Amino acid sequence: MLNGQELATFRKELLGWFRQFQRDLPWRRTTDAYRIWLSEIMLQQTRVAAAIPYYERFLQHFPDVHALAAAPQEEVLRLWSGLGYYSRARNLHKAAQQIVAKHRGLFPARLDDALALPGIGTTPPRRF
Repeated sequence: MLNGQELATFRKELLGWFRQFQRDLPWRRTTDAYRIWLSEIMLQQTRVAAAIPYYERFLQHFPDVHALAAAPQEEVLRLWSGLGYYSRARNLHKAAQQIVAKHRGLFPARLDDALALPGIGTTPPRRF
């Protein structure tokens, strides 16, 4: 376990490394919670290079959570086709519908509300 000074040094070095070597990724160019959430879901079990074209195409069709929530599930799955793990797409769609219905279209600010969304807090922790 790192002590206070060691942790501060580690953080400083890690942030310096990130500033030097970070990749220019589309979801790093925004503070929009919907776009960041979408990237996080797509990047589960998926390489960054594979996810980027899906991310961009998905946003062309569903530019915000309202558009995603209103879309037919078949359309969501069609655009997800080839990315795999289709439960991610189904949960993303259901979560978008809940965000619109229960949170006025805003990603929940409270942790408990976010964890209650389909596909976010539903996976039990792995045991090693």
